[in-house]
Amino acid sequence: MALPTFCTHRVRTFIILWLGQIASSVGSHMTYFALTLWVWQQTESATAVALILFFYQLPQIAIALFSGLLIDRISRKLLLIISDTGSACCTISVGILAITQLLQVWHLYVIAAVIGSFGHIQSLTYTTIVPMLVPPEQHVRATGLGAMAGYSSGIFAPALAGVLYPLIGLFGITAIDMGTFAIAVLTLLFVTIPASHHKDNTETTALWQTITFGFRYIFNHPNLRAMVIVLSCFAFLDQIGATIYQPMILARTGGDAKLLGTIVAAAGVGGLIGGGILTASGGFRNPRRGLLIGMLSVGIGKLVFGLGQSPIVWTGARLGTSVSEAITFSTYTTCWYAMVPSDLQGRAFAADHLISLVVGASASLVAGPLVDYVFEPVVRTSVLGSVMGDGAGIALLYAIAAIGILSVGIFGKHQLG
Repeated sequence: MALPTFCTHRVRTFIILWLGQIASSVGSHMTYFALTLWVWQQTESATAVALILFFYQLPQIAIALFSGLLIDRISRKLLLIISDTGSACCTISVGILAITQLLQVWHLYVIAAVIGSFGHIQSLTYTTIVPMLVPPEQHVRATGLGAMAGYSSGIFAPALAGVLYPLIGLFGITAIDMGTFAIAVLTLLFVTIPASHHKDNTETTALWQTITFGFRYIFNHPNLRAMVIVLSCFAFLDQIGATIYQPMILARTGGDAKLLGTIVAAAGVGGLIGGGILTASGGFRNPRRGLLIGMLSVGIGKLVFGLGQSPIVWTGARLGTSVSEAITFSTYTTCWYAMVPSDLQGRAFAADHLISLVVGASASLVAGPLVDYVFEPVVRTSVLGSVMGDGAGIALLYAIAAIGILSVGIFGKHQLG
């Protein structure tokens, strides 16, 4: 990426933080992939796998009310260090339980809840730091780089975890994750992050008014409100697919971890391409129209994935879907940077994040039971089940969610214009 006027001291700080996030993200994705394999081996239950994600999201709903307040008032560098350190301690506890053979599925739900709390603070803080370090004309490229950081880990992490998990087990995977956390914290120690300029008078503003400020801000701005409504519908359906696609592949391939690793890696490649497209192009001239295009592309990719019956189709569809997802969510974040002043972004982003957490947790909570108690039992005894085999019920639910995403993209035009 060319950096003419982009190369300032603050932008160099952003690049250093970005590199640290890549390292941390690789370790975290390796651990999550290994945990998915471990839970599936123990239970062969889509619900058990989905509950990891649900408990990761659940506590974030409670702390999201206060996280924006913290971010607008406390050193964002300190918050990043605390959140990374807390997540690292949780991760190594998984490894210790695993090596002592004390690890049980319910332990992962508790640990996921704690990691989720730290992860929420870390993610939200990082999001609000970007516009403090990067000039407005480069926000699209910065969010594109952010998407590349998240998705690039999906290229290497599944492959590494798939190869190393049988050799070094969960403890070894979590030890690697600890090393990547250390890299992320070290990058934080050597950079300077500017303080935010908070304007509210905390002595004259009631606590409840301060906490709910972000929601009132969204409600009072029609464009923001419309985007939140449309993206919430999209995110609910997208999250259903994200929750069940790994169990779907494991069920349909007899637990083939290598193939699943390949498909997850393809998703990482797709996200990297999507982030690269935004970084190189600078994004859409009309970002809201770009959101709709992105959602329609995601729906098409997911429909192909759900209906596919071969590794080539699954891999290609997952790659294409991730390209569109990276573009969609990065464009959404860019719209917020343009529409919300930097000193209010902590609380406004926290409110939006809380809404997305409720939506995501709801999707994760219903997806597993729908698979285990509705779609799989019904489809297994039907003609579709005899033709498509194991996992056909999961695939059917995935395809229905994809059709829903296409509907949101089509009808969202009336909301976003």
